[in-house]
Amino acid sequence: MLSDIMYATIYVTDQDRALEFYTGGLGLEKRLDFPGPDGRFLTVGVPDSPVQIILWSHPAAAGQPGGTGAPGPVILESGDLRNDFEIMRRRGVVFEESEPVEYPFGVRVEAVDPDGNRISLRQRPRP
Repeated sequence: MLSDIMYATIYVTDQDRALEFYTGGLGLEKRLDFPGPDGRFLTVGVPDSPVQIILWSHPAAAGQPGGTGAPGPVILESGDLRNDFEIMRRRGVVFEESEPVEYPFGVRVEAVDPDGNRISLRQRPRP
């Protein structure tokens, strides 16, 4: 049986620029970076989480829209999204909304990476 999520992939046009956004902007950590037979295998992840995001060079697929209101290809969870939003905004991260929005399922905001990929940021509702 399957036991966990190992990787999610985000298609980018420039892996170094994407790495700077995901580490310097969103605060993820660089995990793997090595040349492979099909291209550079570069991953980032949330500290202390086993799941890794592959930043794969594939310009034709980078930033493909999911439509208004659709979640991004990756949803990252925060324990205090409003605070994290302010930190990320000071780091230069661009968001679709001017502030995080409250919903019955919690708080959400959509960040946009340099290739136009939407990265969903969520906070579960507080009890």
